[in-house]
Amino acid sequence: MICSMTGYAVKTRDIERGTLQIELKSVNSRYLDFHFRITEELRALEMPLRELLAARLNRGKVECRLSFNAAAARADQLQLNAELLASLKALSALVRHEMPEAAPLSVNETLRWPGMFGDQGMDFSLLGPEVMALAREALEDFTATRGREGQKLAEMIVDRVNAMRDIVRRVVPRIPEAQALFTEKLRQRLTEALGNASDDRILQEVAVFATRIDVAEELTRLTTHLDEVERVLKQGGACGKRLDFLMQELNREANTLGSKSAITEVSQASMDLKLLIEQMREQIQNLE
Repeated sequence: MICSMTGYAVKTRDIERGTLQIELKSVNSRYLDFHFRITEELRALEMPLRELLAARLNRGKVECRLSFNAAAARADQLQLNAELLASLKALSALVRHEMPEAAPLSVNETLRWPGMFGDQGMDFSLLGPEVMALAREALEDFTATRGREGQKLAEMIVDRVNAMRDIVRRVVPRIPEAQALFTEKLRQRLTEALGNASDDRILQEVAVFATRIDVAEELTRLTTHLDEVERVLKQGGACGKRLDFLMQELNREANTLGSKSAITEVSQASMDLKLLIEQMREQIQNLE
C-alpha cells in the first residue's frame, strides 16, 4: 500500500476516573520526525508510544497528543476524612473561644478543605496498558487515512503517466519525417550559403546536425522512466524518495527533448511533458 504523509486520527476511552484521549496527525517531512504533547502524569509512556509509531511509519512530521481528563467524583465515591473533620471542629471551637467575633466555618469551606475527601488521586503508572491499547486503535485509523489518501495520489500519478505516454506516442511517428524535411531545408540553405563548397562537406554538416536533433534516445529513456514509475507504484510501500528521483530524471529528458527540438510538435511536447512532470512532483512530495 502506498501512503500519504498527511493523516489524522483521534481516539478516546472512558476509564474509571476519567477519559483518555490520543490524537495523531502528520504532515510532509523528508524524514520521520516525532513531536509528543503528553500530560505530565503520562510522560513515562512517550518511549513506548514512539516505538509503536516508528514500527509502522517511515516518513512524515508526526504529532502525538495524549491527555487525561479527570472525571468529577460521584457522590457515592466521596468519603469524608473523619480525623481531619474532627481536627477542624476542635480548632474552630478553640478559635471562636479566643475570638468570639470570628465567623464559624461554612459547609462549603469545610468540604473544600484540602484532604477533606481523603486521597482522590490515582496511580497513573497503571494506565500503561489502557494507553497503549488506545494508541494501537488510533494508529490503525491513522494509517488507514494515510493509505486512502496515498491511493488517490497514486491514481493521479498514473493518470499523468498515461498522458505522458500519449504525448510520446503522438510525437514518435512525426520524428523521422520532420527530421528529413528539416535536414533537407538545412542542406539547401548550406548549398546556397556555401555554393562553392564540396557536396561532401555539406553532407557532413547536415549529418552532424541531424545527429544533434535526433531525440529517439530521449523518447526511449522517457518511456523507460515511465515504466519504472508504474512499477514502483505497483510495488507500493515507502516509495516517495524513489519517485522523486524519477521525476528528476523525467524532467532531465523532457528538457533535453526541448533543447534538441527541430520542429514545433516536439517543442510543444516538451512543454506538455514538463507540466505533467511538475504536477506529479507536487503530489509525490506528499507520499511516504
